Amino acid sequence: MAGLWLPPAGLAALCCLLVALGGLILARAANGRRTRKGSAAVGRTYTPGTFGGRGRSFRAALGVSLLLGAAAAAHSATASSQRFDGPLAEAIAAGRSAVAVVEVAGNPRTVGGFGETSGRWAVPVWTREVTAGGVLVRTRARLVVMGGQEWAGAVPGQTLRAAGKLRPADPGEQDAGTLAASTAPGNAAGGSALDAGARELRGRFVSAAAFLPPDARGLLPGMVTGDTSALDDGLGNAMKAVGMTHLTAVSGANCSLVLGALLVLCRRLRLPRAPAAAAALAGLGLFVVLVGPDASVLRAALMGAIGVASLAGGRSGRGLSFLCLAVTGLLLADPALGSSFGFLLSVLATLGIILLGRRIMGWVPEAVPRWLVAAVAVPLSAQLLCGPVIILLQPQFATYSLLANVAVSPLVAPVTLLGTVAVPLVIVLPWAAAALIAVAGMFSAGVAAVSRFAAQLPGAALPWPEGIPGLLSMVMLSAVTLATVWAAARPLQVVRRVREAHTAAVRLIELVELRLQRLRRACGLDRGRRHGRLGYCNNTSGRDLRWPLRKSEQPAPRHRIPPPGGM
Repeated sequence: MAGLWLPPAGLAALCCLLVALGGLILARAANGRRTRKGSAAVGRTYTPGTFGGRGRSFRAALGVSLLLGAAAAAHSATASSQRFDGPLAEAIAAGRSAVAVVEVAGNPRTVGGFGETSGRWAVPVWTREVTAGGVLVRTRARLVVMGGQEWAGAVPGQTLRAAGKLRPADPGEQDAGTLAASTAPGNAAGGSALDAGARELRGRFVSAAAFLPPDARGLLPGMVTGDTSALDDGLGNAMKAVGMTHLTAVSGANCSLVLGALLVLCRRLRLPRAPAAAAALAGLGLFVVLVGPDASVLRAALMGAIGVASLAGGRSGRGLSFLCLAVTGLLLADPALGSSFGFLLSVLATLGIILLGRRIMGWVPEAVPRWLVAAVAVPLSAQLLCGPVIILLQPQFATYSLLANVAVSPLVAPVTLLGTVAVPLVIVLPWAAAALIAVAGMFSAGVAAVSRFAAQLPGAALPWPEGIPGLLSMVMLSAVTLATVWAAARPLQVVRRVREAHTAAVRLIELVELRLQRLRRACGLDRGRRHGRLGYCNNTSGRDLRWPLRKSEQPAPRHRIPPPGGM
């Protein structure tokens, strides 16, 4: 992520620092390992200390992490030099008009609205040639072309000619700049056959769903392929208000459902382990091509591929290890993903499910059905970690987000699976595709109804502080929510701990009172013997006043002299 902010010189210094620290930590960890082996060879008992046991493993992992960070920073140096140095950077900073030959790097995305009302499209591209101010620059830099409806048909891999005005990118963005296109794309050439076929399938699927009611007609393609071209503005804003826009951005949940269904199908067909893994990975790859290589889809696909490979090899691993491997691989391939909020939210959602989902499910008694517990624990754990980041993007609190996501969770799987199966059948068996689309459309209509109903409830979107105060307050709210869930799931433990805390507080108060009484006796502040007169402490011997005086040190008692006459 530092590569998006630092100039090349700063990145070079950062790389050297990370390599030096990583190498030093790995050397010390290896030295500790040799010391342990040497002690075992001479028959002496070696006690793991600073460089042994878990400490050595932690240092080895930290050293490797620093070296991987140095590799990612070095990878970012090229993009950083394009943003800060060279004729292209000067042309972008000056805002010059340019004619560029570009290669489409991803699927077009709507900007500023949903469906047909969105008048602008953003297309990520790689430059080949840029002519600005009479100077021809041949370089490979990442730009975003902002164009009209004619740019919606761009296919990844195509070579296009664009004319427009260069503009600087926002600070921290992964792109070198933007090109506000003033003309339609020209001289289309090339493009992957798979990408072109995927675009054709997405378009036909949208057309095949045209017989559905308006909400289902617009939402079904978005939930299956991520195509929101037919989504109504009202429904899109309602889903945004209640925190359900992730359903139209194909993410890890869709990849997990598709991969799981493929594995179950291979198991039903009694395929051996290796062919089943290969078939599942091939199906997952085709799904990624169909929906487009977005950051969240790539993360989920790579994580699923690592998991399937481990299962095929006869080893099962933990989800956290798979997530770390997937994130590391993606950041090494494209360090700019570190600044993508979509990628960050995807990773945080998966991390929340892994770390908190199982814990929340474990808190709930076994008498509660597991499917019901999972339907609440999964969206809650994801929302607890994603909430602080969402506040930075949209400073408002979706009051009914959790309830709405829990309500639609049983409807997401049928929409995803039935819709995904219907996509290729649109060409092969249109009548079968229509039947599946009708059933999936019924479930997607339920999702739309829930989102519209939740958005119309009072206080559905409450204002929230912006920036760092909003983030910190949302972190506190997430922690309080997690503690409340634990307390609600285990009331007996809450009562027991409250009693323990009450007992500890009573003992502390009694101890404080006892110390104060001893201090008063030592200082002569006993009101009973002084008849209300205020005494003072003249103990300057340095004794610890927390303990009572010895009997020999106590002052002699004063005797009252009776008045004359025996009174």
